[in-house]
Amino acid sequence: MPFQYYFSRKQLHATPFSAKMGMILPRRMPSRLLVTGGCGFIGSNFIHHILNSFCDIEFDSCDDDHVLYSNNYQEMEIDLLNMDKLTYAADPDNLKIVSDYSGYFFEQCDISDYARVIEIFENFKPECVIHFAAESHVDRSIESGYEFMVSNVLGTHVLLEASRKVGVSLFIHISTDEVYGSTDHDSFSENSHLNPSSPYSSSKASSDLVALSHHNTYGTPVIVTRCTNNFGPRQHPEKLVPKVIQLASQDCKIPVYGSGMQVRDWLYVKDHCQAILDIILKGEVGQIYNIAGRNEINNLEMIDSILRRIGKSSELIEHTNDRQGHDFRYSVDDGKLRSLGWEPRISFEDGLDYTIADTINRLGLGKK
Repeated sequence: MPFQYYFSRKQLHATPFSAKMGMILPRRMPSRLLVTGGCGFIGSNFIHHILNSFCDIEFDSCDDDHVLYSNNYQEMEIDLLNMDKLTYAADPDNLKIVSDYSGYFFEQCDISDYARVIEIFENFKPECVIHFAAESHVDRSIESGYEFMVSNVLGTHVLLEASRKVGVSLFIHISTDEVYGSTDHDSFSENSHLNPSSPYSSSKASSDLVALSHHNTYGTPVIVTRCTNNFGPRQHPEKLVPKVIQLASQDCKIPVYGSGMQVRDWLYVKDHCQAILDIILKGEVGQIYNIAGRNEINNLEMIDSILRRIGKSSELIEHTNDRQGHDFRYSVDDGKLRSLGWEPRISFEDGLDYTIADTINRLGLGKK
């Protein structure tokens, strides 16, 4: 289909604003969004969240959490282009419910393909880019880090160049708390030194620096977000929470690295999506925002919480050799973001209940 279909609904009317350091963004929702990695876990939840908030798209039966996110935003037309390579971690079915929305478009594209990315940007002319696309599994990065460097570093650079070329109004770079490394006691602020310890986290730290340097050099309107561990609907089964649910439901052994006492801070994915939306509407260009759930528990506690809810014994837990370079504790201070008025709406307990129900239904595990 020719690219002019992007403009079949309405002509582009937004005027990009200048991107001076420290400038407060206008309180207007951009009407033309380009989302990278939208078929993945967080990206697909973000697309659901945006279209539900502004375009009155109804959710399916698994999204019992949407009642708590009945935002009072003014309804508006949004054109949203999802650009995804469709790797193993992507699932187009994550967006089945929104695929019929007239303002939703999809392009399969590798973000490191410069010519293709430029072509898409020049034809769609996004106001705002929300960059989720990334290789993100730590174990895979330890086995082979090449794809992580290509996708996470080079891919981010290509997107920034395309954004500069077409004059986007805002570029949200989605990163991770893992770039700070491990801490025994304190919580990292946005000004803390970066100390990544895996090929994955080092690739994300590198991409953060690429994004921020683009702002400093060219004035590209970049904001970087660094979030703690997410859980929720549509998460890939290789990740801890859905993996435990799947294995336990089938009475299989659950491998746990080392002692299992590694501490992570958990945030329900829809709260992460709302944080990103608040940053789009209220954040400062050139800034970094930590996003935290303030639910720090160790891995054994998380696994036990899941096992109790589905009526399985902790005897399924099987300790294995620890991961190479395994960080002990992640913790960030998100006071800067909370000063914008954001805070989680969904408790850890409720979020885990929603996640278990969704995972059992989506993977066809059945309740036992």
